[in-house]
Amino acid sequence: MNGKLAFAPLLLALVSAFAVADVPSEDATKARLDRQFDQAMQRYQLPGLALGVVRDGKVIYLRTGGERRIGSGEAIGPDTLFKIASNGKAMTAAALARLVDAGKLDWNDPVKRHLPAFRMNDPWVEAQFTARDMLIHNSGLPLGAGDLMLWPEPNDFSREHIIASLAHLKPSTSFRSAYAYDNLMYLVAGEVGAAIAGVPYETLVKREVFEPLGLSRCVVGAFERDAVGDIAAPHLRTDKGFAVASADPPQVAPITSAAAGGIRCSVRDMTTWIANWLDPQRTPNWLSADQRRAAFTGWMPMPIGARQAAWDASHFNAYGHGWRISDTHGQFRVAHTGTLEGMLSAVTMLPDRNLGYVLLLNSNADDARIALNQAVLMQFIAPDGQGHDFNDYADRLDAEHAASGAEEARQAAAKRDPLPLSKVAKAVPGVYVDPWFGEISLCPKEGNLRWRSHRSPVLDGLVKQVEGRWLIEWDERSLYADAWLDVSADGKPINDGNKTTGSPTMAISVVDPDTDFSYDFHDLSPVRTRDCD
Repeated sequence: MNGKLAFAPLLLALVSAFAVADVPSEDATKARLDRQFDQAMQRYQLPGLALGVVRDGKVIYLRTGGERRIGSGEAIGPDTLFKIASNGKAMTAAALARLVDAGKLDWNDPVKRHLPAFRMNDPWVEAQFTARDMLIHNSGLPLGAGDLMLWPEPNDFSREHIIASLAHLKPSTSFRSAYAYDNLMYLVAGEVGAAIAGVPYETLVKREVFEPLGLSRCVVGAFERDAVGDIAAPHLRTDKGFAVASADPPQVAPITSAAAGGIRCSVRDMTTWIANWLDPQRTPNWLSADQRRAAFTGWMPMPIGARQAAWDASHFNAYGHGWRISDTHGQFRVAHTGTLEGMLSAVTMLPDRNLGYVLLLNSNADDARIALNQAVLMQFIAPDGQGHDFNDYADRLDAEHAASGAEEARQAAAKRDPLPLSKVAKAVPGVYVDPWFGEISLCPKEGNLRWRSHRSPVLDGLVKQVEGRWLIEWDERSLYADAWLDVSADGKPINDGNKTTGSPTMAISVVDPDTDFSYDFHDLSPVRTRDCD
């Protein structure tokens, strides 16, 4: 797939009633965006929200609302730091593009040339894997493969361990034949950049992105919480409303996943980031025209989802260098989203209109992000923005959820009963080992059977039963990732006490179909190796 998709002729041919919409005045724009902002805050009772819009090199709208920590009285402002999650991938890609401009890297270089420790399940794929392949999600691995080594945090998976573990992740398609979003290859990209530059990834992205663009409120790696200050906390929805999910310690440690989604920025700095992409003359020596063009090229085709087809009338969808490349109502669009526990972001640019915007939320209100992202877009595309208010899109999402069957799946697993140890076959308890995730204990404790990861301590839960089927209920209830557990041997289930001669194995899958794909329990293949300690 090392070739540019010819999208320009297609874009020229697309004609839409929205394409010639009059550009609203700044006053009209502010009033329309204020309405969307207010609707989002009110409908979802958001802890906090920030929205910034750039047009023709100028920030034409910048508004923040809510609190850094709900109930604290500390207002979110233009310089409040949010975790931007996967919106940091474009920053990682840009840091590598700077190395390409410097003649230190070529996008067609084999990864192993710069990172000899790189491994893949197939030795041929390992040898052929290029620098560009790291960025465009064409590895052949399944969606989110190996993400359990990154999240939940904290865990003790190092970057070196993850790179070595790639050899144990089994592909779901052939190399370069299909798109499947992954995070681990961006970790690899960060380590390739670090190896070439001779500095840690965190130093590289500061030097090549933050400093030349003047992103003074973007941070990555270790920092002192109080010295940096003005930091939004993540929030998760509970039965009683939103609550803080976790708080930063005084000394914030570096995280393994930094290159894939570990950067924090303010809404003000994110508007600066957008402005630098929309106007190459703003920082003419930062990236060459070739590298800017490569970033906005669709290198890997992506499927067009039903919602994208209905809401955007999209004709193409592809992945560039840290960006999603598509069309919306005849307009060329460059965009990305970011998702972490209790933090959401979205960046959208319409380069031909010299327009872009960013949304930052310190909560897991994904429907709010989706609806607001679309409503803001349509204020600039649709004549007068009529029929495209936030609540219109939120209503559509409610209808989608009602028709998805996800609620039925949740309700079916809601009534959980204790699992008596008398119903657990003697062959089942023990320590299991997965080749990339490591040791897992499935052992009795205080009269219950418990599932515990040795390397990811947050994943510690009680095994219960739902109409005879086993279910892992995590102690940390903010995970929203309870999972079915099936133990078998010799191809037969042994949950019910069947005798077996083979080594028991686990099969794990999430209960809720809306669970974040990074909980890739289904990619695990743990085998019992010894008795409980």
